[in-house]
Amino acid sequence: MTQVQDITSPMTAMEKRATVSLASIYALRMLGLFMLLPVLSLFTEQMPGSTPKLVGLTMGIYGLTQAILQIPFGLLSDRFNRKSVIVFGLILFVIGSVVAALATDIYGVLIGRALQGCGAISAAVMALLADLTQEIHRTKAMATIGASIGVSFGVAVTLGPIIAHQFGIAGIFWMIAILAALAILVILFVVPNPEKITLHRDAEYVPSELGTVIKNADLLRLNYGIFALHLILMASFVVVPLLMRDAGLQGAKHWMVYLPVLVTSMAGIIPFIIIAEKKRQMKKVFIGAITTLVLANIGFVLLHDHLVGLIACLWVFFCGFNLLEATLPSLISKTAPGDLKGTAMGIYSSAQFLGAFLGGAAGGWVYGSYGAATVFMFSAGVALSWVLVAAFMSPPRYWANLLLSLKNINPDQGDEFSKQLLAITGVEEVRLHFAENAAYLKIDSQQLDKNQLNDYLKQWQ
Repeated sequence: MTQVQDITSPMTAMEKRATVSLASIYALRMLGLFMLLPVLSLFTEQMPGSTPKLVGLTMGIYGLTQAILQIPFGLLSDRFNRKSVIVFGLILFVIGSVVAALATDIYGVLIGRALQGCGAISAAVMALLADLTQEIHRTKAMATIGASIGVSFGVAVTLGPIIAHQFGIAGIFWMIAILAALAILVILFVVPNPEKITLHRDAEYVPSELGTVIKNADLLRLNYGIFALHLILMASFVVVPLLMRDAGLQGAKHWMVYLPVLVTSMAGIIPFIIIAEKKRQMKKVFIGAITTLVLANIGFVLLHDHLVGLIACLWVFFCGFNLLEATLPSLISKTAPGDLKGTAMGIYSSAQFLGAFLGGAAGGWVYGSYGAATVFMFSAGVALSWVLVAAFMSPPRYWANLLLSLKNINPDQGDEFSKQLLAITGVEEVRLHFAENAAYLKIDSQQLDKNQLNDYLKQWQ
């Protein structure tokens, strides 16, 4: 018979501990990386051997090694101890940070950044989180990690210029190494040990499902979107810090721009998130946010020589960026079938890191060859291509994911079990995987009759 789960029950103490501790690992790692974004080009520009092309490559190379290795790290964690794989990745990350901190020229920083990207632990962390949480709480736990990344971004972009002014770029790399070492201690001594390693299709990449995901046109459009978004971000930040300095704002004071810009832009997008999710106008809001990136980059082209214009365009840019960064994962979750979500997210993350690499590399090359205005023209063109791609996306299904345990249910009862689940108000899709003891449901949260679902599950006791 099934192991019945009350879908309204709270997380257990162990699940909360696992969620918070793994979110802290993400936060500690990403905090250091994001601190580099607003200052790396400022400091590496002055290093021996530096050229605009090498500065851009140094900013983006992390994304290349991350894109190549994140799925293999996740697959290795399925075969070996997950914690060991995560610790190994964090050690590589520490080594890369130390190499960059000790570098005396641009090439040393480049090598260090590449090594940092080799610590590609994101997929392994998500797999461990899935091992440590019940099916019904997993989506909530993953959302907590997503929120920790968002908070880290805002804090880090503000702190980066302050720390770099006091201790230089080497100081930031040393801080990154220390934060990663703290993350190792958290994984070893705070994160609970899973009872067993299990495949979780909602959280892990499944190689056999690659073809199915790639054939999904809407998922491909979203993958292009995250690729374009991070390409534009990295290309822009090759030049934005330099332009603010050249416009008269010392690097040590850049935080005075980033802090209010990020806080007010994040507050400004809240109504649009509500309209997108609650009013179910996701596609209109989504395309509007991409159009905002086009306008911001056109503004940069026209106003990049003036500090006030730069700041105004930066605010418009982050309004669009923050809104897209919030809605893209939601769209992936809505679009991918429940049992393909992990595979879809794996490809999505690889596209994100590849975009970061090409954005840094292309931004540096274009800046060195044609100047800052052309970088923004290039970014505006990429954003415009994204508008055209997104215009043909299907209207999203406003469905959430729900997982149920299927322990000990007989496979020959599966058809009847699915049929009765689909008869419950708000249950839109059911996929059963008996080998994994998991039922992957798509539900309409606004329509779901939770009492009816709980009552039905109790019948299988």
